Amino acid sequence: MSGIGLDPIETASRDELSALQLERLRASLAHAYAGNPAYRAKFDAAGVHPDDLKSLSDLSKFPFTTKADLRDAYPFGFFAVPQEKLSRIHASSGTTGKATVVGYTKADIATWSSLVARSIHAAGGRPGMKVHVAYGYGLFTGGLGAHYGAEALGCTVIPMSGGQTEKQVQLITDFAPEIIMVTPSYMLAILDEFRRQGIDPATSSLKTGIFGAEPWTEAMRAEIERSFAIDAVDIYGLSEVMGPGVAQECVETKDGLTIWEDHFYPEVIDPETGDVLPDGEEGELVFTSLTKEAMPIVRYRTRDLTRLLPGTARSMRRMAKITGRSDDMMIIRGVNVFPSQIEEHILSVPALAPHFLVELTRPDRMDMVRLSVEAREDTDASSHAEHAYTLAHRIKTMVGISVKIDIQPAGSLPRSQGKASRVIDKRTLSS
Repeated sequence: MSGIGLDPIETASRDELSALQLERLRASLAHAYAGNPAYRAKFDAAGVHPDDLKSLSDLSKFPFTTKADLRDAYPFGFFAVPQEKLSRIHASSGTTGKATVVGYTKADIATWSSLVARSIHAAGGRPGMKVHVAYGYGLFTGGLGAHYGAEALGCTVIPMSGGQTEKQVQLITDFAPEIIMVTPSYMLAILDEFRRQGIDPATSSLKTGIFGAEPWTEAMRAEIERSFAIDAVDIYGLSEVMGPGVAQECVETKDGLTIWEDHFYPEVIDPETGDVLPDGEEGELVFTSLTKEAMPIVRYRTRDLTRLLPGTARSMRRMAKITGRSDDMMIIRGVNVFPSQIEEHILSVPALAPHFLVELTRPDRMDMVRLSVEAREDTDASSHAEHAYTLAHRIKTMVGISVKIDIQPAGSLPRSQGKASRVIDKRTLSS
């Protein structure tokens, strides 16, 4: 993105946008079919071919893509270009030790950067502003996605990454950034540190907060805005589709996330039947990429539950705040965690049995995880503390979250007669 104004496509008519989507969708399906053997097999099995796409509604004839498809292709089997054309690889944590691996060509990186730049602009950012990036860097797409996008807009980036909360406050105070990009729960930790240091957060240089990577409530938005005297807006993305910058809340309306429909075609489906639902009805969000080279994605089931809404600040459609998930994934301080991952690490400790219960709370506005797990019958109770330490260390190292471990006697946790209910979420995400 260059300059200060909007990209013309952001205010184009629906007819113009639909025509562009159809053109790009045809090309993307053909590219996926030609370059990715997994897609070719899926399309052939479903009896469809890219040439069958005559209208946007024809996309419903094509098969879905799931996270399992990407894991089955680990590490590089889902790419549609030769490996030498890749400029970067990112990955998210996965079950059974396998990550979901995504790749980007040089053109993909440029597209991603321009869409994050567009997102920052929609949030109120302008060239010349300083952006404090407190998302994690590395394989996680948040830090580098925000970083490249801010630079593409013409901003000055402060690549702080996550952690070191005391230093976060110091750099915000000393470097005077106007924008911060971070998970909303960690922004609350930064807020607490401002107050601990006796600094009024409302006196900081910050004008805008761009928050993503986890669900957050209107109550949390109100607290952050009131405390820092800033505008707090939502950003959405996931590595399988691109990373941050798939959709962005516009600062002038704050009424849901505008989907950048010139690059991502959204659908909402019934999670049980897979049928496409009309705009306005709640269901599972599905995305098809329109311009990705390295890893085009076709009808990817995000498992996020939301609704598609008419455009307001832009002509592109909006998505409502995520209300939940159609699977059992937990989002803990911005980290995606499945119960199966927890089970995997429990089973790596021979003294522990695969009976466990995860309790999620938010006692001081930060997610806390308590894991109750049964010891095996022949385990000496005097060794419980040692096993708890081992398990907590493995989960912290491999999954990336801190967990309080409570080892219980064999047979003490409730048993389920059907699908195991292993997570009790006491956090309030609906307020």
